[in-house]
Amino acid sequence: MKPNLDWKNLSFEYIRTNCNIRYQFANGAWGEMQKSTSDHIDMHMAATCLHYGQECFEGLKAFRGKDEKIRIFRLDENAKRINESAREIFMPPIPEKIFQEAVLNAVKLNQEFVPPYKSGASLYIRPLLIGTGPRVGLNPADEYLFIVFVNPVGPYFKNGFKPISLLIDRDHDRAAPLGVGHVKVGGNYAASLQSMEKAHTGGYDSVLFLDPKEKKYIDECGPANFFAIKGKTYVTPESKSILPSITNKSLMTLAEEMGLKVERRRIELSELEEFDEVGACGTAAVIGPVGKIVDEKMEKTYEYCQNGNPGLISTELYNIYRGIQVGEEEDKFGWVTVVD
Repeated sequence: MKPNLDWKNLSFEYIRTNCNIRYQFANGAWGEMQKSTSDHIDMHMAATCLHYGQECFEGLKAFRGKDEKIRIFRLDENAKRINESAREIFMPPIPEKIFQEAVLNAVKLNQEFVPPYKSGASLYIRPLLIGTGPRVGLNPADEYLFIVFVNPVGPYFKNGFKPISLLIDRDHDRAAPLGVGHVKVGGNYAASLQSMEKAHTGGYDSVLFLDPKEKKYIDECGPANFFAIKGKTYVTPESKSILPSITNKSLMTLAEEMGLKVERRRIELSELEEFDEVGACGTAAVIGPVGKIVDEKMEKTYEYCQNGNPGLISTELYNIYRGIQVGEEEDKFGWVTVVD
């Protein structure tokens, strides 16, 4: 299929591509790779993914560089993290060889959907592991399906790397303190939908969650991690209910490389007054520079990006990060996998 797409105006929505890659797990073992042209899954109505939330997923991206080479960013880290999620909800781990083979084939077989260099778009890659075996009682499935599909996408935030607004939500928790907030399972995102809708209805771009116990500390930033710049320090929350973002982990490495001190610790809400820059970070947006955080219940607003532009450190981090993804910056840390 030759795509006829307006690359520079893509949204962050599903677009059909050539095919997806699938592996079945049954009788205690993973089967052979299958290529499917179907967008649909045929499964039992009592599948554990439908009733008991036995599913997890990942998100990573591929980019086309100036040299026309296609680069996948942090493939190895996503392979590790999906297995951390799988183990947490009692699903079989995916051998790293199978994970990488599935991702590479999904990209190769859909390479015409990798957006052109400098288009501002990328190829989003979604690995998905679901329990397909039927269970009526609460027990793990005995059959699973691993799928990798790809999708060309534009910027997650419609204005791209521009200041966004956040609404502090004191009425909902994204995850329980000792629950599954630290892994990438669908239930965490379902739990945030009501808060996100409230924020969007109020004209905000995303939501800022506080800790589930005291409502005193900063937790997740919608579907992303929170970070802040305070002088020459990069600060990000530490919590058992936060998903360890691969983007955040990478940004911390780059921050240290730039000479910043990096702190991962509990961050009190009151510290919002002290930060020079604030950002939401994740695969979809890399960095969403925060211009405003509003606490409606306390009738308080925290302002950043006073000149209407992202902060200098956030901008430098973003440019280096994006440069590595498209081959403009040296890949010092071995983060990129080039598709042959």
